[in-house]
Amino acid sequence: MNRLDEIVAEGLRANCPPDQVKLFLRAGVVLQQRQLVASAAARLCDAPDGPTAIGYGGARGGGKSHWLLAQMGADDCQRVPGLKCLLLRKVGKANLEHFEDLRRRLFGELPHEFSAFRGVLAFKNGSRIIAGHFQNEKDIDAYLGLEYDVIGIEEATTLTTRKYQDISTCCRTSKPNWRPRIYSTTNPGGVGHAWYRTKFVLPMIERRELETRFIPARVGDNAYNNPEYRKVLEGLTGWQKRAWLDGDWDIAAGQFFTTFRRDVHVIEDFDDMRAVEWFAALDYGFAHYTVCLLGCRDGDGNTFIVDEHAERMWLPQRHAAAIKAMIGRWKIGDRRLELGDLKRFVAGADVFSRQSDGTTIAAQYAKHGITLRVANTDRINGWAEVMQGYGEPDNGVTPSLYIHKRCARLVETLPALQHDPNRPEDVLKVDADEDGVGGDDAADALRYLVATKSRTVTQRKLRGL
Repeated sequence: MNRLDEIVAEGLRANCPPDQVKLFLRAGVVLQQRQLVASAAARLCDAPDGPTAIGYGGARGGGKSHWLLAQMGADDCQRVPGLKCLLLRKVGKANLEHFEDLRRRLFGELPHEFSAFRGVLAFKNGSRIIAGHFQNEKDIDAYLGLEYDVIGIEEATTLTTRKYQDISTCCRTSKPNWRPRIYSTTNPGGVGHAWYRTKFVLPMIERRELETRFIPARVGDNAYNNPEYRKVLEGLTGWQKRAWLDGDWDIAAGQFFTTFRRDVHVIEDFDDMRAVEWFAALDYGFAHYTVCLLGCRDGDGNTFIVDEHAERMWLPQRHAAAIKAMIGRWKIGDRRLELGDLKRFVAGADVFSRQSDGTTIAAQYAKHGITLRVANTDRINGWAEVMQGYGEPDNGVTPSLYIHKRCARLVETLPALQHDPNRPEDVLKVDADEDGVGGDDAADALRYLVATKSRTVTQRKLRGL
């Protein structure tokens, strides 16, 4: 097999359609395997029920920028005349220099004109790529109100979720033969880490991608990286090494739970016959999420968080019904688990505070059969207990705290928690945004559950003093 046949075979193995492979060959563009997978995902955007946003991110040096311009210029712009594409990158001068370098490497065999002054790359069929930039988030506003058939965003995690949404409103078309889409490339970390992880990474991990597709990038994907660059990344420490070398999205600068490992602490299944004690914890909210976690302890002293109820803008009556149904999904012996089987059901102190009419949230839950008691709300010691439960998998310390994959909001929340800069032993409090992304409600429920002990255990300890 000659090299040309190998290139075609690699493209087809990555699920690239034949005409896409031909366009790359005509332009003299040779993509590596992971880049081809990203291009195959980009073609899925053509389908009426396909994705509208493609994310490509992870380790540094994975060839993401090369892919982005190649996909926009050698594929999209060539097959549809008159496309108007916007390529955004933080800091204008660096963007234009980078754009110029990539243009020379990618499009040497593809007729085009480039105006460095205007930052516009134009092809013979009228399609063009506009090299835009933003130094500050407010610079994004200069593009709002305009129409782009394709938007490419480099370093997407340098944007907040609001600015990403703002620029997304510009991705629209009047062309009957084109479906608008947004491509983004980035590394873990940055102000947009949490929303990007939620929008792109978690749906990929949990195999529920609909409007998005995410392609993980690894430093080993790029055969053209010099060996010294990999050594530089290997010489990093802490969150930067896990982010920039491994492309690990379960980290961030200032991450509180640095020993949390999805592949260790998140379990696929649990046999409820192992449980010797059941318990639950609730963190109340209305505009914020109300989160209820169901957990149990096995005979070896391990704690398993096996189920989760998380909703907002609900009244206690609806929550109570859903919580009962959640508990009833599990068994104790040969029957369904019931509220009365729980050794404890605890909640934060705010649930017991009297409102202006003299009632409490706890009383409202009691009307619907859920009796709550005050949780141990000591934040410092509570987080320390959670940390202790994680163990240190990388150093051979076996965990004693595990979380079922069913607890999606909790699993999403934990890696994003940050140290409070004014109180490093505490987690920085953060609320969910208006779309429900982020927040620490699930983590607070976990802290209540882990830090609060059953009365029988506490009394036994007191008698032993």
